Amino acid sequence: MDLTSLFRRRTRAIFLAAAALAAVSLVASACGGDDDSTAAKTATTAPTTGAQVSGTSQSTSATSYPLKVKDMAGRDVEIKAKPKTIVAVSPTAVEMVYAAGGAVVGRSSSVDFPAEAKSATDVGSAYKPSAEKILQLKPDLIVGDSVIIRAMPDIKTALDGTGVPVVYVGAESYQDVLTGLDLMGKVLDGAAKTNQVKANIEKAKTEAKAALGGKSYSVVGITADQNQQLYAGKENSYVGDIMKQLGLANPAKDMPDSPQVPGYSVLPPEKLLQLNPDYIFAITPDPRAPALGPTLAKIPAFKDLKAITANRVIDANVELFLLAPGPRIADAFKAVAAAFAAPASGATPAASATTSR
Repeated sequence: MDLTSLFRRRTRAIFLAAAALAAVSLVASACGGDDDSTAAKTATTAPTTGAQVSGTSQSTSATSYPLKVKDMAGRDVEIKAKPKTIVAVSPTAVEMVYAAGGAVVGRSSSVDFPAEAKSATDVGSAYKPSAEKILQLKPDLIVGDSVIIRAMPDIKTALDGTGVPVVYVGAESYQDVLTGLDLMGKVLDGAAKTNQVKANIEKAKTEAKAALGGKSYSVVGITADQNQQLYAGKENSYVGDIMKQLGLANPAKDMPDSPQVPGYSVLPPEKLLQLNPDYIFAITPDPRAPALGPTLAKIPAFKDLKAITANRVIDANVELFLLAPGPRIADAFKAVAAAFAAPASGATPAASATTSR
């Protein structure tokens, strides 16, 4: 699959700048159709702005309205009353709303989690939402994606131009997930719920660490594009940050960023041989393509890799580790724990993308 399309689908602030690589039809079928027909715009990988609310974000006390918050795009937003009619325009935004006990009447095209969100009205791609369709739903709150708008500021202009309060939330790391949950818990008067989600995430993280048994392992998250070029996730990628949170060593951490994919590094075969990680988390971007894990294992040049010989190549769930960063990071931690607990019996599927909220 074309990484331009893949990383636009759910970026990590990793929007590809090379228009020549755009192949959005693949994303439409592989990723649920949530893409547009224009080339990805250049974006930096500046850290997501931390959200702030009036009062402690950890409080479980009821939210008082009107409420003033600073969202994850660094904007000051006033919400006059508890939102009841919400439109969320990315998978991450939708999951954050439901984690706070809310629900959406409108959502972006590719949203398929949680299941109850699928019945909401499709308001267009996360990369080309329809202001007209949004306004037809008469929302009192729009939840946008703070990562996407950095690369595609026209989306912010369109959403802000609706005259409806807009709160931007997003996730590029474990800490961003927690920050986003605090923000949405306050905005939707659901702090008790988001605090429980955070507790579940912390529990999954703790249990994943325990599954390591105090041992030190090297792990690399790998994906590929339609030209069979491999990419290794560095520590500032979402998959890399998940491994970092668990104390796992990432031998790719000091590799140079790919010019097209910040946070990832081009991974020539000889470099993978040099890295020689104990575990590989292989992320297959297109479900119609052969799974990346078994494919790596069949390449003769890789036959002596430690991860190959010990059957420690994990087929990682693309939503959990790349496309839909958010509250289901708990499932990503559980997937890592399952991988380390599993007997060495070949490429092992990582956990499903349907459990935690």
